[in-house]
Amino acid sequence: MGLLDGKVVFITGAARGQGRAHAVTAAKEGADVIITDICSPVDGIRYALASKEDLDKTQALVEKEGRRAVSAVADVRDQAALDAAVSLGLDAFGRLDAVIANAGLWDLGPKSWEITEQMWTTVTDVVLGGTFRTIKATAPHLVEQRGGAIVCIASVGGLEATAGYTHYITAKHGVLGLMKNTALEIAEYNVRCNAVCPGAVDAKIWDNPMGHQLFVAPGEKANRDVAIAATYGYALLAGRPALPPNATSNAACWLLSDYAEHITGVALPVDAGHLLLPGVNFAPQTEGPEADRYRSPAQSPDDL
Repeated sequence: MGLLDGKVVFITGAARGQGRAHAVTAAKEGADVIITDICSPVDGIRYALASKEDLDKTQALVEKEGRRAVSAVADVRDQAALDAAVSLGLDAFGRLDAVIANAGLWDLGPKSWEITEQMWTTVTDVVLGGTFRTIKATAPHLVEQRGGAIVCIASVGGLEATAGYTHYITAKHGVLGLMKNTALEIAEYNVRCNAVCPGAVDAKIWDNPMGHQLFVAPGEKANRDVAIAATYGYALLAGRPALPPNATSNAACWLLSDYAEHITGVALPVDAGHLLLPGVNFAPQTEGPEADRYRSPAQSPDDL
C-alpha cells in the first residue's frame, strides 16, 4: 500500500531532476501523474534546460512503476498552456487530487542593483509566477471536490538570504508568501497547501558549469568534483553532500498524503540541517578606514 494510492498528481518541471523524482516517487506510492515541462531553452539562462526526450523518459519511468502518466509540453509562464495540460489529465483520469508546483530555474547574477530587467523578469516569472499560475490552473478543481493538497517547491533560499542571486532568492521568498496565503484562503474547502524547502540538491539545475561556482570561493576553479566536495560544508548532518532529488520528493509526497492531512501552511526544510549552521563571515574586512574606525584601542593590563 502506497502513500498516494488511487490519487492523481499534477507536476510541473517534471522532465528531469527533482521534477522527475516527484513523478517517479508519486508513482511508486500508487499515484497516476500529469507531467509537464517547457522542453526548450529560455532566453538568458546559461545552462541547458530539459528536452522533450527527457519528459518522455520521465513518463516511461512512471509507467515502469505500473502507473499511468499523461505528459504535455507547457511553459509555466503561459496560463493557457497550464490550463490545457490540466484538462488533458482530467480527460484521461477523471480527477485531480494533488499538485506539485515544481518548475523553476535560476541564474547566478551580479549585485542586486546590477541585475538586468530581463534577468529579473525571467527568474521571477518562472519561479514565482509559475507557481501562481500552477495554483490558478489546479486549485478550482480541488475546491470543487472539497479535498486535495498542493505542495510548492520553494528553497532554503526562501528562508535565508544568499548573495549572488537576489532575483531567485526574492522569488523563493515570494513562493512562501503565496503558499501561506493560498493555505489561508483554500482551507475552508478542505484543501491544504504547503511548501518544501530543499537545500543543496544534486540535479542539473545546479550540476552545470555555472552552478559549480556556487559553493566555491570567487576565482577558484570549479568542476563537479570540486563543487560536490564543497557541498559537504553546506550540511549539518554527517556525510551529506548535495542531496539526491528524491530527498525532496519523499517530503513532497508525504505532505500530499493522508499522513499529513492536518498540516497546512508549513514550509518544510529538506536541507540536512543547513539552516541550523551558525553564520560566519569567512571574508571579514580587517583593514581600511572602516576597520580602523571600529577597532578597539589597545588595552593595558590595568584596563582588564
